[in-house]
Amino acid sequence: MFKKVLIANRGEIALRIHRACKEMGIQTVAVHSTADSDAMHVRMADESVCIGPPPGGQSYLSIPNIISACEITGADAVHPGYGFLSENANFSQIVHDHGITFIGPSAEHINVMGDKIAAKDTMKRLGVPCVPGSDGGVDTVEDARRIAADMGYPVIIKAASGGGGRGMKVATSAENIDVAFQSARSEAKAAFGDDVVYMEKYLQLPRHIEIQVFGDGKGNAVHLGERDCSLQRRHQKVFEEAPSPVITAEQRARIGKTCADAVAAIDYIGAGTIEFLYENGEFYFIEMNTRLQVEHPVTEAVYNVDLVQEQIRVAAGLPMSFTQDELKPLGHAIECRINAEKLPAFRPSPGTIKTFHAPGGLGVRMDSAIYAGYRIPPYYDSLIGKLIVHGRNRDEALARLHRALSEFVVEGIDTTLPLFDHLLAARDVQTGDYDIHWLEKWLEAEFDT
Repeated sequence: MFKKVLIANRGEIALRIHRACKEMGIQTVAVHSTADSDAMHVRMADESVCIGPPPGGQSYLSIPNIISACEITGADAVHPGYGFLSENANFSQIVHDHGITFIGPSAEHINVMGDKIAAKDTMKRLGVPCVPGSDGGVDTVEDARRIAADMGYPVIIKAASGGGGRGMKVATSAENIDVAFQSARSEAKAAFGDDVVYMEKYLQLPRHIEIQVFGDGKGNAVHLGERDCSLQRRHQKVFEEAPSPVITAEQRARIGKTCADAVAAIDYIGAGTIEFLYENGEFYFIEMNTRLQVEHPVTEAVYNVDLVQEQIRVAAGLPMSFTQDELKPLGHAIECRINAEKLPAFRPSPGTIKTFHAPGGLGVRMDSAIYAGYRIPPYYDSLIGKLIVHGRNRDEALARLHRALSEFVVEGIDTTLPLFDHLLAARDVQTGDYDIHWLEKWLEAEFDT
C-alpha cells in the first residue's frame, strides 16, 4: 500500500480524497495555488506544497510543478480527482515515467476514451449500443449534408475532443446544417485546439443515464448500477439520483453487464463511467469518463462502498474488495450540486462566507470544503459543495432532501440553494418524469430567464 498520496486537485474533491487516505492510514500531500493557501484541504493534509499563482494553467494544470511537489515530498502516488488533469493522458504517462503511481486508468485508456470518435468505435467493437452516426470524423459541409440526409434530421454535430457541451450544435433541417457544421468546428477549435467533428442522430427527449464501472486492470470488472443525471443546465448536471426512476432491475442488470464486460475486455483499471442517452427503452452510448465523477456519492450511498478507497486499492495492485454478486442496491440517493452563483442568471458569486451551517441527521451527507470566514476565489469552478441524501425509497429521499435544505445556511455569498426548493415543488421532479431538456424549459418558465 502507498505510504504517501499527493492530491492533485482542490476543493471538496481534494478533501474527499484526503479523508479516504486517512482512513487507510496513508499520509497526504495537498498542492495549492497562492489563492488556496487557507483552503480546507491544505489545512487538513499532512503536508502541503504551493505550486503556483491563482490561474489554473500556472498551478493545478502545471505538470512540472506537480511532479516537483511529488519529488520534494516523496509521494509514491498521485490522485487526480476530477477536472484539471484527471483525464490528461500525458499527465498519467509522465507520472508513471517518474516511478510514481497514477491512481486511475492507463494513459492508453484515457487517450482512447478522450477521443469521442475512437471511444465510440471501441464501444461498438465491445458490443455497447451506440447512437447511429458518422463513421469517424466529418471533414466537409458536403459530407455533413450527405450523412444528415441518410440519417434523417435532426442531427447533432460534436467535437471529437469535446466535453461539457462545447463544440456541440444541432441541425434540425438541411437549411441550417451548414451553419451548425461550421459553428461546431470553430467552437471545437477554440475550446480544444482540435476542429475534428463527428455526427450523430439527435435524440429529442432522452434521459441521461450513466453506468458506474470498476476494473482491476487484470480482466475483472463490475458495475455499480446507474445514475440518472437528466436534470441539466447547458449540459452541466445539477441534480443526480440513483437508481433512475425509469430503469427496471432487468434493464440495469443487462446494460450493467454489457458495460462491465466491455471494460473487463480492455483490462481497464479503476473507476469509470459509461454515459448513455436513454429513450424509448433503448440505451445509446455517448462517452466514457475515465475518472471519478462529481456525482459518485449517490452510488456510494446506494451500494455502501467507498469508490475512492477502491481506486487506491486497485492502483496499489490489490484485488477489488467486492464482487458483482455482493453489489446489491439498497434504497435511493439524490445529490444536489451547490454552486456559488446568483440566480436567476447563474452568475458566479465569489466572496467571503460569513456563516456556514451544514445540514445533518440520518441519511444526510455533505461534501464540501468551505467554512465560515473562507473566501471563495474567482479563479475556479463555482461548485462549493454537494448535498447527498439517502432513503429507503425515492419518496423518503425526497422528503429527507427537503428537510436537509431547510437546515442549510450559507451567508455572505449567493448560492444555488434556492433553486432546489423550487425544484422539489415541481410535480415532474416529484414523479421523476423529466428528460435532459426539462430543466432549461422549467427555468425559463419559473424564473422568466
